[in-house]
Amino acid sequence: MGQLEKLREEAAGCRACDLWKTGTQTVFGEGRERAEVMMVGEQPGDREDVEGRPFVGPAGRVLDQALEQVGIDRDLVYLTNVVKHFKWRPRGKRRIHQKPNAEEIRACRPWLDRELEAVEPRVLVCLGSVAAQALLGRQFRVTRERGRFVESPLADRVIATVHPSSILRTPDEEAREAAMRDFVADLDVVARELGVRA
Repeated sequence: MGQLEKLREEAAGCRACDLWKTGTQTVFGEGRERAEVMMVGEQPGDREDVEGRPFVGPAGRVLDQALEQVGIDRDLVYLTNVVKHFKWRPRGKRRIHQKPNAEEIRACRPWLDRELEAVEPRVLVCLGSVAAQALLGRQFRVTRERGRFVESPLADRVIATVHPSSILRTPDEEAREAAMRDFVADLDVVARELGVRA
């Protein structure tokens, strides 16, 4: 059994914060050990919580489209989240995403650190401000730094961009297309670093 498999089994019983009480299950990272790229989002969403896999809902589809456009094979990426349980509040029959707090992020950090240790990615991609600030410090601003590599001891190359769910929340079609173009441009920087784009 590989290191990641062992970690996944351990994390399944995590009770480090209260989110396990309302989440269906721990949603651990997915991908191969020693993946060249590791992408870290905020937390699982409703679909991920049900299926037990990261980035399988609407935001995952946006990410898949962007990866395809820049030529990065999703199978070569290790995908995970800062927080491993879905934080939500009810609205009618729906479960509405809630941003994790500092305590919940701190409680999950050992899992993320151990994933980083097991994968040792060459390129680390922070998807959204929660992931970027959890990994790069609270002063980090995705709006200022997105799409370019920053210094960090976490990996050879570290970059931040928006979370794909933010594209889904844009108010109209034109804005959504522009947001998607910008997201693809950020991931293109990663693709060039990997040598999949000239």
